[in-house]
Amino acid sequence: MAWFFPITVFGLGAIIGSFLNVVIHRYPREESVVFPPSRCPHCHAHIRPWDNVPIFAWLWLRGRCRDCKGPIDARYPLVELANALFYLAAYQRTGPSLVLLPVAALVSMTIVLIYIDLDIQILPDVIDLPGIAIGLIIGALHLGALAPDLMLSKTLLESVTGAVAGGGILLVIGLSYKLVRKVEGMGLGDVKMMAMLGAVLGWEPLFPLLVLASVAGALVGIVVASRSTEGLKVALPFGVFLGLAFLVVLFFGNDLWEYYMGLLVV
Repeated sequence: MAWFFPITVFGLGAIIGSFLNVVIHRYPREESVVFPPSRCPHCHAHIRPWDNVPIFAWLWLRGRCRDCKGPIDARYPLVELANALFYLAAYQRTGPSLVLLPVAALVSMTIVLIYIDLDIQILPDVIDLPGIAIGLIIGALHLGALAPDLMLSKTLLESVTGAVAGGGILLVIGLSYKLVRKVEGMGLGDVKMMAMLGAVLGWEPLFPLLVLASVAGALVGIVVASRSTEGLKVALPFGVFLGLAFLVVLFFGNDLWEYYMGLLVV
């Protein structure tokens, strides 16, 4: 029976990933994520249950709608697979414990934030603010102590300090940029998302998270700027890089820190 829980967690992650695709597609269009049921984005034909199986349906349909033969974006199976793999990775680090539920929720919320910010450069409050609450709950219940392989806040004080520090840092950076350059450099959505990440992780991992997100953003920005007529003025959705950096720090932060300390000792 050792395989039962991992397979169940993976399957649940894929099913929830399918719902995440609905949110990612419909939120920017201000459509209900509940009604109508799943449908083709081109011809609006309802998706048959056997064509709605996460990950595999896209493969046997060869990435096309059964009715109109319109292309179905590869993002759909990728989101489902990513969510399933992250759920499995979380389970491997927590086991069937209480901490698995908020970690899985935060993973899914981060994936949605990444894609929505990529699509429309908005980080919805309806995700950021509950994420802050989940982070505070993790700290208040000391859930981080139940999952030493994950980088999570271990006390309510750590969560509160992380939320204030995370949001405050980006708020100061954004206001300073606007004061100097006279243009918006960072939206409040990024500030709220950073407060969410701080509440989850605590204040200590925030600096490496910001460095990782900034370096990744700068490298991508150079490539995008070189191919754009706007040059260095091209705007990048920073929430995408914050989300990716958060997932790296959450799952690998402890290992990276131990490796870094080992280098210092040597």
